[in-house]
Amino acid sequence: MGPDGSQPATSAELEALRLRVERLEQELAALRQGYVSVAQTPLPAAPPPVIAVTREVAMAQPAPVFVPPPQPARAQVSLEKRLGSQVFNRIGIIALLLGTAWFLKLAIDNQWIGPVGRTLIGLVAGAGIILWSERFRRQGVRAFAYSLKAVGTGVLYLSLWAAFQLYHLLPAPVALVAMLLVTAWNAFMAWSQNSELLAAYALIGAFITPMLLATGGNHEIFLFTYILAVDVATTVLIRLRSWPRLLFGTLPITILYFIGWYANYYAAEDLGLTILFLVLFWLAFLAADLGRRSSDTRPTLATYLAGILLPLVNAAFFALGLYFVLQSAHDSAWMPWMMVLLGAAYLGIMRLPQSRLASAIHLSLAVVFLTIAIPLKASGHWITVAWLIEGAALFWVATRLSASETEPAPAVRETTVLRGLSVLALALGLLATLAVDYWFDPSRHADFLNHDMATALIAIAACAVVAWLARRSRLAALAAVAPFAVIDGLACLLALRELFLPHTPAQTAFLHADFGLALLGIAVLAAASYVALRLARIGDSAMWRPFAGVSVVLINLIALISGVREIGALWGEAAIDPNIGLKRALTVSAFLMTYSACLLAAGFWKRNAFIRWQGLLLLVFTILKTFLYDMRNLSQGYRIASVLGLGVLLMAVSFAYQKDWLNLRQQSAPKEPS
Repeated sequence: MGPDGSQPATSAELEALRLRVERLEQELAALRQGYVSVAQTPLPAAPPPVIAVTREVAMAQPAPVFVPPPQPARAQVSLEKRLGSQVFNRIGIIALLLGTAWFLKLAIDNQWIGPVGRTLIGLVAGAGIILWSERFRRQGVRAFAYSLKAVGTGVLYLSLWAAFQLYHLLPAPVALVAMLLVTAWNAFMAWSQNSELLAAYALIGAFITPMLLATGGNHEIFLFTYILAVDVATTVLIRLRSWPRLLFGTLPITILYFIGWYANYYAAEDLGLTILFLVLFWLAFLAADLGRRSSDTRPTLATYLAGILLPLVNAAFFALGLYFVLQSAHDSAWMPWMMVLLGAAYLGIMRLPQSRLASAIHLSLAVVFLTIAIPLKASGHWITVAWLIEGAALFWVATRLSASETEPAPAVRETTVLRGLSVLALALGLLATLAVDYWFDPSRHADFLNHDMATALIAIAACAVVAWLARRSRLAALAAVAPFAVIDGLACLLALRELFLPHTPAQTAFLHADFGLALLGIAVLAAASYVALRLARIGDSAMWRPFAGVSVVLINLIALISGVREIGALWGEAAIDPNIGLKRALTVSAFLMTYSACLLAAGFWKRNAFIRWQGLLLLVFTILKTFLYDMRNLSQGYRIASVLGLGVLLMAVSFAYQKDWLNLRQQSAPKEPS
């Protein structure tokens, strides 16, 4: 041992290295066994003189690496095994079913099996197939298991119908209860196994059975009670599980069954019972969406279609069914009151817990039925009014729904659909307003206050409401301007008879309905242009000013054409007085000069160049007409009067421009550089 103590330090280093080698060997052995020991072998305490050296060596050691245990390799299924275990299995099942069916047919044809035996074999076979399908479901072959359940339930339905309709082994109440139990059991299996596919298969089997085994008799109670049970089971499944797609099969098939029965068996004595079943069908499908509030932030397309289309189809089925059964029973006088009750019912339904979309649809339906009740007691014009009111009401509902919505994503879709329905209803109403022969038939004459005029005014009011709602909802400017454009078109429709249809001798100039309608159209255009100018001044949109300009041009065109036509009618026929044509031309020129003067005065007063230019163009036209057309046949006195009148008007216009009442010179002078 040296005096500086180097030998003990060397011994300590060797001891630390030995311990490290032992630990590495232990970790290697653990890795070979497939795992890594988490517990670390503790280092023995080093002698006090070499504590610093041992700590440095320990810090230099690498951190242990944890390696996960290897996963067992997934077994590859060979094509041979797949064919043997799956494909051949399914083919064998189909072969067994076909063979059994052929054997039963052979036994029945040869009278080996009687009616009771056939029914029992069907019931046992159906129940056995259902129980057998559970084996495949537990093995994970769910789709095939559901197919077997559909086959089994179909066999049960067929057996029960055969026992009742073909063999008369069961009375109607017993067969009905048995089939209702099968339907309830199918619904329970679909719910318990959470299988929409199984529910769809069960519905197919439930609905196809009456069609295949129909005997041609009128079994209204039996048939509709059975279909109602299927509808109620479907509604219960939809309430328990979110399966709205089931309604896309249930509701149309129910409607088809009702139409088929009505076309073949309905009679007047069945009125009360048929109305009862219609009410029950309506309530069954109505209950699918009541009491549920939408909680999905991103509803599916099927949810939207079920929430929008199906309530509308259900309401249409109920209303049309009532109409046809009452019409066939010659009790159509009750139909308006039925529509009133239906509208009131939808208003009451709105107070029940439901989704926002359902509430909006029910409100729209209430408006529709309340408006339909009116035309059923009046004329066909009220149908047009119903469409127009419906369109405005749907747009209002969409606006209200959008304003109260806290979830933007679903609300956009719902309000978009409702606005689309609103546009469709308004389009139907507008087309019905236009498709009236009164506007185009010169032989038809009516008083100023008539149904067609009132319908056009209601259409104008509906478009005004939609435009106001669109602007209040801060939609695109086009959504508010478009209804105003429709209002302009309806105003022109009011003046259509005055502008294009010939006058009759019975019409007194300026005192007949067509001229009154033209004045009404001018008033509507004036109101539309006033509103557009107000909106343009507050900077609502750049589209309002051009729209106001178009409205003003239409006002002037209608006023000029109407004035010229009425002046022509005022002078009567040329056969009475040979100078009537000359007097008419002079009167028209005077009217045009007066109208151009009014336009110029209005343009100077309002400092509006657009109106002044219209007055100037009309004045130029009047000058050309006076010198090129009127002067050729005028006598000396009329020529002098015409030229003097035109000269006075031109001097007045020139004086106004020379006085520069509008500061046109200052506006056109170039600005001096500052």
